[in-house]
Amino acid sequence: MSVYFVDLGGSSIWDANEAFYVETPREMIERGDYVFPTFNYEPRLNKPVLSYWMVAGLYKAFGISVGVQRLGTAVGGVILIGVALCLGWLACGDSAAPTRRATALFAACGLAVDPRLVMFSRRIFIDIWISAFMALTLMFFALSERFPERRRLFLVLMYVSVGLGVLTKGPVAAALPGLVFAVYLVVHGELRRVREMMVPTGVLVVLAIVAPWYVALYQRDGWTYITSFFIGENFGRYTNGVGVQSPRGIGFYPPVVFGDSFPLSLFLIPGAVLWWKERTHPAHRTWTLLWLWILVIVAFFSFSHDKQDLYIFPIVPAVAALGATAFTRREHLPKTVSAATALLALLLAAAGAAVLYIFVSAGRVYELDGVKLFGWVAAAGGVVAALLVLLRRQVPSVVTVLITLALMNWLFVRRILPDFERYKPVLPLTDYVRPLAAPDDVVATYNVNTPSMVYYLRRHVDIYYAVEPFIAAVRGDRRMFGVVSEEDYGALRDQIGGASCVLHRVPTFEVKLRDIIARDPPPHLLLITNRCPP
Repeated sequence: MSVYFVDLGGSSIWDANEAFYVETPREMIERGDYVFPTFNYEPRLNKPVLSYWMVAGLYKAFGISVGVQRLGTAVGGVILIGVALCLGWLACGDSAAPTRRATALFAACGLAVDPRLVMFSRRIFIDIWISAFMALTLMFFALSERFPERRRLFLVLMYVSVGLGVLTKGPVAAALPGLVFAVYLVVHGELRRVREMMVPTGVLVVLAIVAPWYVALYQRDGWTYITSFFIGENFGRYTNGVGVQSPRGIGFYPPVVFGDSFPLSLFLIPGAVLWWKERTHPAHRTWTLLWLWILVIVAFFSFSHDKQDLYIFPIVPAVAALGATAFTRREHLPKTVSAATALLALLLAAAGAAVLYIFVSAGRVYELDGVKLFGWVAAAGGVVAALLVLLRRQVPSVVTVLITLALMNWLFVRRILPDFERYKPVLPLTDYVRPLAAPDDVVATYNVNTPSMVYYLRRHVDIYYAVEPFIAAVRGDRRMFGVVSEEDYGALRDQIGGASCVLHRVPTFEVKLRDIIARDPPPHLLLITNRCPP
């Protein structure tokens, strides 16, 4: 678990998403305004306010820094692991205590070593926390079903989680769990039980959490930003998309399911077989709930125009619980679990071999400290796990995979990420421009996604994506420092004329896999100015 908290401030901001949750709370504190969030000293109302409040609270307690913001993100990741622990325990029903403990521990450990959770828990505050709040909503509903004598307590806690989720990312935190639970009741022919769900109380709880901020925002600016958020950011994003989108078809999410929850996602197929074969098992209702949580969320976003892999991240504790349950009940489906274990080992070995091939072939062009050892650890761990499968030692095989992934995550955090800083351009660019730029100068970017410059410079940055305004700024009367890609600067140089020169250049990791294999050098970002030194 220490990998989630070690060296949190050792890496600079990951553009673009993380920059918003580092800088916006800082501006809140600077302005003394906790109702109206801004980024780059401009309104930022595309998300509700809770994430900013949480980070601002951490800043007040521990000081303003990237590492402090990431502390909050890491705590959200640990909550997801805790939910997996609880769901794994619930998924055992009335099984013996050792089985319940083993399943719960396996679900938690399997999710804790998930490489994507480790990475996301160090860089994406809002998506980790909306996943955590939605996962808590699922957990408390499952607890209310398992312990009806304490249903009222668990349902109140569920509605608190819903309210916090709505204040984090909007109505999706209420709509999707509500849809899942409605389908769950319909599947069991129990729709009348809606009356037991304390819906009026739940509405009051959610409103008590959510309404004060919206009322304060309405008193300040009327319906402008509220309408824009609910219609544009939610309905508009789902139906038409927002910003630049890559075409992603209806089949985008199934591979994401397996990648987001690796390694336990490999046991989902045995879990499905188990659900079908053991329909009389006392925990079958819990299994059904977990499956519906996964299927409904994936299906819902599969029809969204705007598809992002993190949209379905709230499913990962459910995947972990189902995968762990299938493995601990492997005696009921030995061939299926054995095949999944073998596939898991082979995928790990293949991933290690791929890393070695890619970075050995890339030579010194893309050399990163620890990456070859990372590949060797993965390959060796996968081979050992595969040999153990051949010896019919499934438990040692899976334990080997978990230990291997834990070692890989540690290498990634302690050696690879620090060395990767050489390919993150913002910090060296801002360090260069900070002593040069006077308060009246213009600092700008063109066609690059570097919002973290605002945090590091503590000033407004003009962000351009259209050519004409950027050229006008370069040709303007005020001294300007601009960040632009080497490729774009070459294309625009004739239009700019002799009004600019390059002050500094830094590499950036905006490359594709084929570029690494071909050993093409990384592209560069340039710092240019319209007041060239003699």
